[in-house]
Amino acid sequence: MGPRRLLVVEDDQDLREVLVEFLRREGYEVSEAADGEAGLEAVRAERPDLVCLDVMMPGLDGIEVCRRLRADADFADLPILMLSAKGDESDVVLGLGVGADDYVTKPARPKELHARVRSLLRRKETSGRAPSRSVVRAGDLEVDEERFEVRAAGAIVRLTPTEFRILQIMARRPGRVYRRADLLELATPGGGFVEERTIDVHIRAIRAKLGERADWVETVRGIGYRFRDEAG
Repeated sequence: MGPRRLLVVEDDQDLREVLVEFLRREGYEVSEAADGEAGLEAVRAERPDLVCLDVMMPGLDGIEVCRRLRADADFADLPILMLSAKGDESDVVLGLGVGADDYVTKPARPKELHARVRSLLRRKETSGRAPSRSVVRAGDLEVDEERFEVRAAGAIVRLTPTEFRILQIMARRPGRVYRRADLLELATPGGGFVEERTIDVHIRAIRAKLGERADWVETVRGIGYRFRDEAG
């Protein structure tokens, strides 16, 4: 396998150059784009293994770029790492809600960025390996661990890799309560810098995509989450 291909979409030229140079020194093939429109074109033309995507950009911002990528079946599972200005918590929540896998606050520290990139690539690589066939069923909801698909009444529910992993972990052991920290450790191995509130955002996104089946994912107040146990 050759070096992994990354795309950095960032309108701040100085920061973009720093990140691109650092990631290249770490052995990645890195391309860059200075705005959202150029970023979308680069994703479609180059099909990178991961995108580092700035939230606030003139014209087409990172939120809309992320939303469009997630709506495209070709890029529904593309790892997306958001870059957000410090203090823009609402943008972080919105970005994760439309399908970003993780975020780094700016000014982005190169080593932290690299740790997040490695974690997301590792998750993507792991999700691409086919284990022995296992389908977890709950009512008309199915979590297919070989195809890495979630289906509701036979229709595909499009989750990001991180969302799928979180749901998969809980669905394997219905009724078990998972603390936020436990879900973070299991769903983002080696992530290191991820904050616990990120799980809350992913859970909201999962529930929104499950629609009327959202109540399969239950909140245990003051502790965390669990997948509903039919037997209970």
